[in-house]
Amino acid sequence: ISIVPIWQAELCLCLRQERTSQPMSIDECCKDGRDRGIDNQDCTALPLISESTTCRIVQEQCCATVLEDSICTNGINMAKDQGGCDTQFPGSTCETKTAKVCVSVREYVCVCVFVHMCIHCTNTCCAQECVGNGTCACFKGYKLKPDGKNCEDINECLLGASNCRGGERCINTLGSFRCQREVSCGTGYELTDSNNCKDIDECESGTHNCAPDFMCQNTQGSFRCRPKNQCGDGYIQDALGSCIDINECLAQTGPCHPGQSCVNTVGSFTCQRNSVNCGRGYHLNDNGNRCVDIDECKGPDGECAGHGCINLVGSFRCECKIGFIFNSISRVCEDINECRHYPGRLCAHKCENAVGSYKCSCTQGFKLASDGRNCDDLNECESSPCSQECANVYGSYQCYCRRGYQLSDRDGINCEDIDECALPTGGHICSYRCHNTPGSFHCNCPATGYTLAPNGRSCQDVDECVTGTHTCSETESCFNVQGGFRCLSFECPPNYRRAGEKARVERSDTVRCVKSCQPNDISCVLDPVHSVSHTVISMPTFREFTRPEEIVFLRTMSMAHSSPHISSDIVFDILEGNVQNSFDIVKREEHGIIVGVVRQVKPLIGPLNMVLKLAMNYVTSGVVSHRNIVSVHIFVSEFWF
Repeated sequence: ISIVPIWQAELCLCLRQERTSQPMSIDECCKDGRDRGIDNQDCTALPLISESTTCRIVQEQCCATVLEDSICTNGINMAKDQGGCDTQFPGSTCETKTAKVCVSVREYVCVCVFVHMCIHCTNTCCAQECVGNGTCACFKGYKLKPDGKNCEDINECLLGASNCRGGERCINTLGSFRCQREVSCGTGYELTDSNNCKDIDECESGTHNCAPDFMCQNTQGSFRCRPKNQCGDGYIQDALGSCIDINECLAQTGPCHPGQSCVNTVGSFTCQRNSVNCGRGYHLNDNGNRCVDIDECKGPDGECAGHGCINLVGSFRCECKIGFIFNSISRVCEDINECRHYPGRLCAHKCENAVGSYKCSCTQGFKLASDGRNCDDLNECESSPCSQECANVYGSYQCYCRRGYQLSDRDGINCEDIDECALPTGGHICSYRCHNTPGSFHCNCPATGYTLAPNGRSCQDVDECVTGTHTCSETESCFNVQGGFRCLSFECPPNYRRAGEKARVERSDTVRCVKSCQPNDISCVLDPVHSVSHTVISMPTFREFTRPEEIVFLRTMSMAHSSPHISSDIVFDILEGNVQNSFDIVKREEHGIIVGVVRQVKPLIGPLNMVLKLAMNYVTSGVVSHRNIVSVHIFVSEFWF
């Protein structure tokens, strides 16, 4: 049986400096892991010696390296002696092999380790187990690669196959996984192998900071430093361990017998027999045999602390300064709280007491007057608190904005631009388009065919026919329409001639052709159409169409009231071009003459061009005697202006 070489397991650490508060170095972490690997401990459940994640990983990998070295060496020796590894791995006929794997740890450490792999005894299977007939299998925690020979670790954390509890995070290990507590145990505690928090004994671990003269006493989550040296009787120990003398004479129950005076000494006290006891305001004379009056007024300040002092037998009296009053019980001059003693009489707004006096102040919006008591209005506008205009009011101020701006609702100080184009009436500010500017706005018109009117808001049509900016030929007539122009040329049909010499077609002009038959042309004579006319009109797109719009008037020469002996009438009709029945004709009387009025009864959206063919039928005794045809060429603009 050929023996496949087993590479020596090694640990490659690519470290970048990791900031941690733990003093444990990488070498110390690795040494701890190697020592535990030599003891054949479980490398995935090692006691943690540092809170650093890097240190924990180095512990595990250094431990695993020692175990792998031992397994590799045993595997080689076993293969040499037995030609197989059945004894090394009961129930398996495979040898051990390691393959190099690189695991990324955080963003600071790259740990390259060797993982155990298994080779079939016949050198046909590189997996961890052989199940016969050249079929490979893997240990628990591994899965077979697509090549059917090699094994790779299963990441139980990514697959959700871990059983970690809430508050724990899953950390994948080779062939298994482990659960680690997410939340730190806190200062003074450490995480145990069972993922529980355990108190750190700082005294035992030597991590306390007690001074040499103190001894460490462990507590839950912390420790205490207690002095080693104890003080003797008559002393008390402070927080620094120093011994301080106890003044026994200040105790509630004096240590001396009645008639004796207590005198404190260092570490003890003495009792002395009382001498003559003088009352308040007296003291012993120099001989010590009688009591004499004490002059409390002697000295630079005396008992009255700068106030006037009058000595009395066995007492004294103070003449207090203004703002003070003498307290007969304590016999001192006490400050008078004028603000409380004279409420509302000293200051116009606010009163603050001071030693021997008082001080007046004013509420916001006012300043103290020259008399120190009353308050004058403060002109806040002098300090320019507003972004634009400021008006002072009594006790306050008001900010205003220039035209085109409005006061901010947030602070009432700054002025914000008004977007006139966005106002509810913004659509009517400009005929075409509105462009907002700081504090104002300006209107725009379509790029061609219009110009901005003097009012700066409306768009007015440019008459290209008048300005000579049209492109009509000499044989064509220029007709101005809203937003442009049209080049028109109307010819009379056969057997008709133009009436009049007008060559140019204007907004209200009509080209009229009258019948002119050739001699002996019976069909022309019998044709009832006596005239053919062309007229041109330009209309806007109605923005608000609320009622019919009268656009063309067909005037006749017939009187509205004809002779009762003659049965005649005029009938108006739309022959062609009435798109969606947008037009109708009504007959009415104007100044005694019959008139046909063409009305637009439905809105039309431009741009749109159409020809409306109309007929004026002269009917006599129920028969059309003759007819006049009028073709109305209608140009509907794209815009409403």
